[in-house]
Amino acid sequence: QGYLEESGGGSVQAGGSLRLSCTAPTMVHNYLCMGWFRQAPGKEREGVSSIYTGGGNPFYATFVRGRFTISHHNAENTVFLEMNSLQPEDTAIYYCAARAGLCPGPMSVYEYHLWGQGTQVTVSS
Repeated sequence: QGYLEESGGGSVQAGGSLRLSCTAPTMVHNYLCMGWFRQAPGKEREGVSSIYTGGGNPFYATFVRGRFTISHHNAENTVFLEMNSLQPEDTAIYYCAARAGLCPGPMSVYEYHLWGQGTQVTVSS
């Protein structure tokens, strides 16, 4: 773990916004599926959103659809997660993850082999 470099996160009030960034090492030149998982205290890690850097529609978990937007900057091997209308239930550690090739759709931790160390997102009511 720690192979992907994350930035962003922090503390906001309900209704606020945050932006997460994740950069893969420059040695990785092939197209990747990159995405975000999150883990709240006492809960399992769950998939939030993913995107294939070679193009196509991103995947969003139902609980973030319409509020979060994922995008990528191929030249910098970077993926972004814009999080709007944040709610206290969004509070968690957010982990960037990547895998070679296409995104498998619904996200499973077992299908991603590159991980970041996680960044804390805290939303207060």
